[in-house]
Amino acid sequence: METFETMFRIFEFIFSLLGLIALSPLLLFCLIAVRSTSPGPALFKQMRVGKGQKPFAIYKIRTMRLGTKEAGTHLVAAQSVTNIGKVLRKLRLDEIPQLYNVLMGDMSLVGPRPCLPTQTELIAARAAENVYAVRPGITGLAQIQGLDMSNPIELAKVDGTYVRTRSLGLDLRIILQTILGRAIDTRPHTHGQ
Repeated sequence: METFETMFRIFEFIFSLLGLIALSPLLLFCLIAVRSTSPGPALFKQMRVGKGQKPFAIYKIRTMRLGTKEAGTHLVAAQSVTNIGKVLRKLRLDEIPQLYNVLMGDMSLVGPRPCLPTQTELIAARAAENVYAVRPGITGLAQIQGLDMSNPIELAKVDGTYVRTRSLGLDLRIILQTILGRAIDTRPHTHGQ
């Protein structure tokens, strides 16, 4: 597993660095669009729970109106999302700055989505599933299955399944499914099935 971790970390570092460089014009366009259509900063920073339950600052393009309460997305009113924010979320462009988190080693390309420190039920459920043994990700097994943080127990179980079965092949399939936006079979395969 250490070899997997080292090789994938090298891949992620190079990928995130090249990704930030390649996407910098698009990122700049998105930041200008957000700044020019709603008051407040274009970049959004928020504390999340990372590997080993250590807090870290996650970066995103702001998609919500200034003054929106800090809570899980499923708990925030739909009208809190700006018009440009709806487009950015649909295209997942608001996640581009998280490549910086990957570059810094706070996050991985694939892993359980990091939650807020106030989401104590999810934190406890994930701790029971050993989810904090890995870095959180930009996308993950739960996300491609359509799960969000509104069902913390089920989410933690799927995150735990990912941690126990993770491999380079599974990560690449999750990345592919995230990009294509259509379902693929991400269950771990065994011989004879």
